[in-house]
Amino acid sequence: MRLRHIEVFHAIMQVGTISGAAEVLHISQPAVTKVLQHCELQLGMQLFERVRGKLYPRPEAHRLFVETGKLNRDLQSIRRLAASLKGEHVESIRVVSSPAIAVGILPNAMTQWRRDFPATRCELATHHTSEVVNTLLLGEADMAFLLHDPRHPAIVAEPIAEGVMTVIAPAGRWTQKCAATPLSVDELDDEMIGLPDNDPLGSLVAAVFDAHGKQPQMRTVVQTYQLASALVEAGNSMAVVDPFTAAQARHLQKRPFSPAIPIRLYLLTAANAPLSHGARELAACIAASARACLDGAIMGKG
Repeated sequence: MRLRHIEVFHAIMQVGTISGAAEVLHISQPAVTKVLQHCELQLGMQLFERVRGKLYPRPEAHRLFVETGKLNRDLQSIRRLAASLKGEHVESIRVVSSPAIAVGILPNAMTQWRRDFPATRCELATHHTSEVVNTLLLGEADMAFLLHDPRHPAIVAEPIAEGVMTVIAPAGRWTQKCAATPLSVDELDDEMIGLPDNDPLGSLVAAVFDAHGKQPQMRTVVQTYQLASALVEAGNSMAVVDPFTAAQARHLQKRPFSPAIPIRLYLLTAANAPLSHGARELAACIAASARACLDGAIMGKG
């Protein structure tokens, strides 16, 4: 398949008609039909069944759609880059982070950064830890933000903010005086919202539980710290979460977990791909936003 074949094929698969594909690609319907016919001729097979003017993908078309997906996305990225080269601002920055950081930190950081970089393209995405690392290694992101150091030889990890794991509980659980003091392992509920065993922060908390002979029941286990916070707010016991998630829990009470578990926010970059000026400035804004988030939580905790 040629690149033009893939582009037209994907357009047809996405919209389902020749006319729709022509509209998406800004070309004529005969041109779409001609490219599709040439594509099928070269492949030696039909990709679509024609029934009363409609196209129905055959099984072979579905398989090709999956296999050519990344190449089609790359084509779109190249097209956007070519378009941007015509203007004054050619930089494009791709950022990926864990959900906890994206929700609590990135919006304020982007607002500050946009004042100096109003026209620079920036793509923001969220993934879990393993996906974040792979995205960097594959060159699909310029920088990433995680709450732990993956300790990978091809990744540079720079700490930019630090807090401690925090216990969150429904409003009214503690007196104002108690809320100002750390909560020990022994004071935790016998049933808590849990994090999966393969979660880096969840494993740290589990290790503390084991060391102190504390084994709370965790009948509800979640994949994200935000979901843990939402469950606690709905009255589902306590949870131990990262300090950034705790800082965003405006309607919950929170206390530092004891013994203290330090948590750092890391800026991750590929070792062989230094950041551009715009990306470095964005990283600085994210670091400042993260520290302000924690400072606000300390001043307003309750």
